[in-house]
Amino acid sequence: MGRKLGLILALAAVALPLCAATPASISGFVRDSAGTPQMGASVAVFARRGFQEFTSYTDARGYFSVPDLGAGLYDVKVSAPSFLPTLREGVALRAGASMLLNLTLSTLGDAIKLIPSKQSTSVDDDWKWTLRSAANRPILRIKNGAPVVIANPNLQEPTKASVAFLSGSEGDNFGPSGEMSTNFAVQKSLFGSGTLRLNGDVGYGPGPAATVLRTSYSRMMPDGSRAEFAVTAHHFSFSPDPSLRDQTMDALTATAADTITLADVVEMQFGTEFQTVQFLGAVDEVKPFGRVDVHLSPDTVVEYQYATSVPNMRPSKGFDSAPADLTETNPRMSILGSNPVLEKGHHQEISLSRRMGATNLQVAVFDDQIRNTALTGVGDQGGEWGNVLSDLYSGTFAYTGADLKTAGVRLVVQRKLRKDLAATVDYAYGGVLALQGTPTDIASVRDLSRKDYRHAVAVKLAGDLPSTGTHCIVTYRWINGNALTPVDMFNVSAGQADPYFNIFIRQPIPWGTFLSGRMEALLDIRNLLAQGYLPMERGNVSPVYLVQSARSVRGGVAFVF
Repeated sequence: MGRKLGLILALAAVALPLCAATPASISGFVRDSAGTPQMGASVAVFARRGFQEFTSYTDARGYFSVPDLGAGLYDVKVSAPSFLPTLREGVALRAGASMLLNLTLSTLGDAIKLIPSKQSTSVDDDWKWTLRSAANRPILRIKNGAPVVIANPNLQEPTKASVAFLSGSEGDNFGPSGEMSTNFAVQKSLFGSGTLRLNGDVGYGPGPAATVLRTSYSRMMPDGSRAEFAVTAHHFSFSPDPSLRDQTMDALTATAADTITLADVVEMQFGTEFQTVQFLGAVDEVKPFGRVDVHLSPDTVVEYQYATSVPNMRPSKGFDSAPADLTETNPRMSILGSNPVLEKGHHQEISLSRRMGATNLQVAVFDDQIRNTALTGVGDQGGEWGNVLSDLYSGTFAYTGADLKTAGVRLVVQRKLRKDLAATVDYAYGGVLALQGTPTDIASVRDLSRKDYRHAVAVKLAGDLPSTGTHCIVTYRWINGNALTPVDMFNVSAGQADPYFNIFIRQPIPWGTFLSGRMEALLDIRNLLAQGYLPMERGNVSPVYLVQSARSVRGGVAFVF
């Protein structure tokens, strides 16, 4: 027995030093907030025990490696010119283990960016030149038989919030009312990989208040997919019609999507959006979507896109800049025969994008099929409440147009003037719903609508002015002839622009260094020249106009914390 015990102790005495001597390592990738690898970043690893420091530098892939580390706790600091330092504390290493970290470098602008997080002022975001690397995903790996620990790349972010006070100009039956509204947004990170957002708009006027609330939760999944669940509640006033008095509309939207990269050449994104609306009954719709990008070269991309919902371009301006009414957000809903109906679309598109220095080019062909087209009008409808859905918040109403099946082409040319400022020209040719006569009521509009082909040319200046910090989007979209629907309704390219003349400005206002956050002035002008208004024959009754985009002038201030 004594011999056996002595042998065990001797073996343990030999094995423990060998285990302790088995080296560990820390490696990983360093990128900026847009996911671009950062070459030449300095990575310092500090051992809490022994006060040792180990230094490495990232390569062209943003990869670094610090080998031959002992077991214990380490702090990792990454620094690079023009970026704020990033510190990851309390990295625990076991003997023989490898730690893989995904680290993000942020600029000062990233640290104080606006809500929501999707909002961006970079003109590069309109183009898909950068292939998303599979290294962006947290993947569990085994290296040389030793365990590899993947650090969570999503750090807990502080709560962000904004409050905006907006007012509009009176339209005099030519546009929205001049109601005051308060807009708020709150964003909070949950569980490291999830984000909870709450957006709201509360209107103030002589009648019942119009309120829109949107709550969403999004989460980055371990396999790299991003799931989002959102609930939007719209509250409308239908006081002229006793049968609709105090009715509200609640819209529920659930979205799930995934992105896959194959052989560093092909990128696929696919998902499904489920919409259900509770208003005078239930209306449900399942809307799949997807795209495939093939990167023929670093400057050439071929893309196939499929969509079933008209895109919402409101995030490009910020959710605190304009009301979340039915003219801007999904679901696109209208009334047909006193029953609610959802617009149903099918869009297919093939495009070729090419970058040549500071100029980007895109050529695209598309095919669209839309049923129950949700169209817009302004004015007092009188007794036609069984055919229209009034939106007190925007001062407009929605009605159901004829179905539309069309094909078309698009040509986009964008020229970068500065890093965050670009000029764009967009030409599109395709079918629209056009009036073949003058309607006397809303019910006759659907019968008088026919498909016709139109040319549309848009010019756009978007970005940041470096001298003043002003973020502006100025667009003008011309259409040759009357049209109830835009040409190329599903356009999400860099040339996308609302019909006719529009101006959007976010101007920083001096706030004072003694207060956190910042203040901005907001100005949102749409269809300033009131173009594209098609009148209805109503005799001495108050005028009603059918429009693609209602003229509105809204402005206010926003406080971002």
